[in-house]
Amino acid sequence: MERREFVANVSHELRTPLTTMKSYLEALQDGAVEDAALASKFLGVTQRETERMIRLVNDLLQLSRLDSKDYKIHLERTDYLAFCQSIMDRFEMSKKQNIEFVRQFPKGSFYVLMDRDKLTQVIDNIISNAIKYSPEGGIITFAIRRRGNKIRTMISDQGVGIPKENLPKIFNRFYRVDRARSRKLGGTGLGLAIAKEMVEAQGGEIWAESDWNRGTTIHFILPLDRRDS
Repeated sequence: MERREFVANVSHELRTPLTTMKSYLEALQDGAVEDAALASKFLGVTQRETERMIRLVNDLLQLSRLDSKDYKIHLERTDYLAFCQSIMDRFEMSKKQNIEFVRQFPKGSFYVLMDRDKLTQVIDNIISNAIKYSPEGGIITFAIRRRGNKIRTMISDQGVGIPKENLPKIFNRFYRVDRARSRKLGGTGLGLAIAKEMVEAQGGEIWAESDWNRGTTIHFILPLDRRDS
């Protein structure tokens, strides 16, 4: 049943952009191409839908690798605060919206045995989601706390939030609280599912807290390197 539902979801997610692209390309073929402004608009929509399909296919390939028996985690001792600072620096440099990033990092160094590439994708997915759902002028807070022999990361936004009854489902594959809005923003419905599997593969836990109309916080914890715990 799960496999059938998954295939149905994939088919639906691919069919939607393909149908949109087909409609706009047919309109161009029927004469809209003669109107420069209209042609530019239609081509822009087609390009965005193509990019969304590419993201979906990439996420599906990532999930396929996660499900494979050959899936490997490459752990290396990493200064976690320096690692997170570099990710935030990258988002600060490339941000296109009027959004403020706030860092709440402790002093010192904390080392974690982790797969740097996979954790980069985890944090990228969470921050990208936060950006998508943040209002103009919103604040995204990236906080890190040590809790005993673990390090806890919290990424918060000031978006519309998630109804409490939906919180347990947001890490499910293809789950979206608002499907139409998520598609409009270019989401695939797989980002948090991938983040969950990658965090758990590294001995961590991930969960969400949210208040409707007050924003969402994604938490995840990872074990500190035993030499430092």
